[in-house]
Amino acid sequence: MTLTIADTGAAERGGGLAETVAINAAIDGACAKIAPLWPLSTFVAVNPFLGFVDRPFEEACVALRRIGRVDMLPPPLAPAGMGVAAEMPPAATVTTLAELLDGLAGGDRQASRTAFMIDEISRWCAAYFDEGQAVWRAPSRRLGLYAGWKAAMAHDLNAEAMGIAGFRATVAATPDDPRAAIAMVVEALGVPPQAREDYLFRALFDIRGWASFARQKVWTSALYDRPDTTLVELLAVRVVWGYALYQSNTDPIFRAAWAEAMATAARPADPAMGGAGIAGRLAALHDAETRYQRELIAALQPARSGMQTGERPPLQAAFCIDVRSEVYRRALEMVWPGVETLGFAGFYGFPIEYVPIGRSRGGAQCPVLLTPKFVVREGVKGMSADEEAGVLGLRRLRRRLFKAWKAFKLSAVSSFSFVETAGLIYAVKLVGDALGLTRPVAHPRSDGLSPGVAARLGPHIAAETQGGRATGFGASERVDMAEAVLRAMSLTQGFARLVLLAGHGATTVNNPHAAGLDCGACGGHSGEANARVAAAILNDPEVRDGLAARGIVVPDDTVFVAALHDTTTDEVALFDLETAPATHREDLAVLRRRLSEAAGHTRLLRATRLGIAPDRHAHAAIVARSRDWSQVRPEWGLAGCAAFIAGPRSITRQLNLQGRAFLHGYDWRQDKGFATLELIMTAPMVVASWINLQYYGSTVNNAAFGAGDKVLHNVVGTVGVLEGNAGDLKAGLPLQSVHDGRDFVHDPLRLTVVIAAPIAAIDGVIARHDSVRHLVDHGWLHLFAIDEAGVVRARVRGAPQWSDWA
Repeated sequence: MTLTIADTGAAERGGGLAETVAINAAIDGACAKIAPLWPLSTFVAVNPFLGFVDRPFEEACVALRRIGRVDMLPPPLAPAGMGVAAEMPPAATVTTLAELLDGLAGGDRQASRTAFMIDEISRWCAAYFDEGQAVWRAPSRRLGLYAGWKAAMAHDLNAEAMGIAGFRATVAATPDDPRAAIAMVVEALGVPPQAREDYLFRALFDIRGWASFARQKVWTSALYDRPDTTLVELLAVRVVWGYALYQSNTDPIFRAAWAEAMATAARPADPAMGGAGIAGRLAALHDAETRYQRELIAALQPARSGMQTGERPPLQAAFCIDVRSEVYRRALEMVWPGVETLGFAGFYGFPIEYVPIGRSRGGAQCPVLLTPKFVVREGVKGMSADEEAGVLGLRRLRRRLFKAWKAFKLSAVSSFSFVETAGLIYAVKLVGDALGLTRPVAHPRSDGLSPGVAARLGPHIAAETQGGRATGFGASERVDMAEAVLRAMSLTQGFARLVLLAGHGATTVNNPHAAGLDCGACGGHSGEANARVAAAILNDPEVRDGLAARGIVVPDDTVFVAALHDTTTDEVALFDLETAPATHREDLAVLRRRLSEAAGHTRLLRATRLGIAPDRHAHAAIVARSRDWSQVRPEWGLAGCAAFIAGPRSITRQLNLQGRAFLHGYDWRQDKGFATLELIMTAPMVVASWINLQYYGSTVNNAAFGAGDKVLHNVVGTVGVLEGNAGDLKAGLPLQSVHDGRDFVHDPLRLTVVIAAPIAAIDGVIARHDSVRHLVDHGWLHLFAIDEAGVVRARVRGAPQWSDWA
C-alpha cells in the first residue's frame, strides 16, 4: 500500500510533517494486517493470518488474542470423555469505544453499540459493493466509499433513533479526506502513538469481513500497478463511527473509563498476554503435527525418477496438485498398470484472462499471486464472425428479457402480484428440485445458447484483435509457453502416445461458495480453459518444431488431450477429440474406459467419508448429491489437507495419502539453475499454505475466521454472505466444510512440506524471497527435504540450518 501524505490538517494542528508520516504509517500498517477476501464468483482460499506472517506463528497467536480477542489455536481438550473444553474469550489490551460502552451497559445484546455499528456499516458496504444483486443502486456510491458514506449519512436517522445524539453532525464535521479524518479521530480520542496501529487494526477487525473484501480490491489493483484507497476509506468510516459514539456520550464514568483504556493500550505488550494455557496448546499442536510427520516421512520411498521398466507408458496423465486429485491418481494407477500420473498447478502455466463468448472482459485464470499475461477469447468452432454475431445477438436478447423478468419479480410493487400469480408454479419447481426431477441449471457460460452451439464453445488461441484488444498467442509466444510448461512439469522426454492434461471443477447447485470447490490455481474458476489452451498449443506442429530446436523432442505420435476432472462426481470429460488423428481412435476408447473405471473406484473411496454406502448405488447417490439444492456438503473439498510433496511420483506412488497431500511432480536433475524449484516454492507451495491455513483457521475458530452456519447464509450483493440477516460479511469457509454435524473432519495442522532437491538449492530460494522465508522460518509451515543421497532433512525453525530427521 502506497503511503500518501494527504493529511494537511495535521500541520495546522501542530503535528507537522513527522506526525503526518507517523499516522500514515500506522494506517498502512493496520491495513496490511488484513487478509484479502475474494468475491463469491471467484472465491479462492486465502491465509486468514496473511498480515502476520512476518512474525513467528507464536507471536501472531499472542497478538490476535491481545488485540482482537480471538484465538487461533485449537481449543484445549477437557479431561477424558469430556470433549473440547469451553473457554472464555481472552481479554484485550486494545479496546474500542463501542466495546467499552457495551461493557458499561452490562453486555446487553439488545443495546449493543458494537452490534449496531457493525450492522450499519455492513448495510452501507452491501449497497456500495453490490455487483448486481440490487435492482436499485445506491446513488452516492459514485462518490467513492468514504465520501459516499458521508453523503448518505446526512439523511440517515438510524443512529440518532438508537440514541447516538448528534451522529449526523459529527460525521459531517469530519474531514473529507479519509486519512485526514482518521488522523483527526486518533488525536481527538487520545490514542497513544505506540497503540495507534493496534487500535486501527482492532477497528478494522470489528468489520474484518468487509475489510477483507476491501483489501482484495487493493490487492488486485496493486497487481496492475493501480492506486486504490478502498480499505483506507473503509477504515475512515469505521473510526468516524467510533468517534460519533464518543461525541454522543459525555458521561464522566465513560470518559474516565476511556482514558484508562488508552493508558492500558500505551503500556508495552506483555509477552505473557497470550493467556493461560497458550504454551500447552502450542505444545499440543506441535505434538499432533509431529505424529503426522513421522507417519508420512516413514512411508516415503527413496527418491527415484522415471519408470522402473524403461517401457513407454500407455498414458501420461497430468492433474492439478489439489489434494482431491491424489485419490483419483491412485485409482487410475490401480486400474491401469504402467500409467504415469503427474502433478502440476491446475492452470498449467498459462496465466490467461479467459473472455467468455459475448463478453469484452473475462476472469483471471491463474493464481491470485499472478496477473494474466495473455487474453484468450471463447468462440464457436466452425462459425464465421458473422454467424457468431447472429448467435450472440439472440443471446443478448434472451438476457435482456431475463433481466426485465428479474426486475419485475423483485420490484417494490410487482413483487407482491408476482408471488400471488406465480407462487404455485414455483412450488412445483421446488418439489421437482427437491426430488431431483428437474434438469440441472445450465453453466453460466452457455446460458442463452442452444445445446448445439454450447457444445462447440472453445478457446481461440490464434493471435488476433477483438474489440481493440490483442488476444491469443503469437508463434514465438506459443513455443516459449510450451517449453516453460514442459520443463516445469519435468516432462521433457519419454512421452507417451497420449498425454492427458486434466483441469478440475466441481458440480454443485444452490451453493454460494461453489467457486471455492473449483480450481484455486485458476483463480476460482474451472480449469477447463487452461487445459484446452495448453493441449492445443502442445499439439501445434509448428510448436513441436520449435521445441525440437530447443532440445525437447515430442514424438509425432504423441497427442495431448484436454480434460476436466469433476471433483464432486469424479467423472472426467474429454475435449476437442475431433482434432485427434484417426490413428489414436482406439487409444482414446481405451482411455475413456480406464477413466470410467478409475472414477468408479474413486467414488467408492470417497463414499464412506460422505456418509454413503460404498456399494453399486454409490455412483447414483454421489451424482444426486451434486444436484441436490438442499445439500450443504456436496463434497469435502480440500478438508484434511496436511502435506505438500514436490518430487518424482516414485516416492509416493505406492502410498495411500488419503487425499491429504498436494503432489507436485519435480525432478531436480532436469532443473538446470533450479528455476523450476524456485517457481514451485514461490507459487504452488505458497498457495498450498494459504489453503491449509484457511482450513486451519475455519476449524480452530470458525466464528472468527470462518463463514459460520451455511443454513443461515444470505447472499449479499453477490459478493459474499451474511450469517442471518445482518452483521459483518463472513470470510473463510462455512462450518459445514470442515464439520460433519458430529465432529470436525479437518485436522488443524500446519502444512508439512517435503521437497526432493539439494539443500543448497532450497536455501537459495528461501534467501531470495521474504514471502517464503517468513513461512519457513516463522513456523507457518514445516519444511523437510530429501537430499541428493535420499536422506530426509528437517529445516530448523528460525535458522538457516538443517537437521537429520532421524
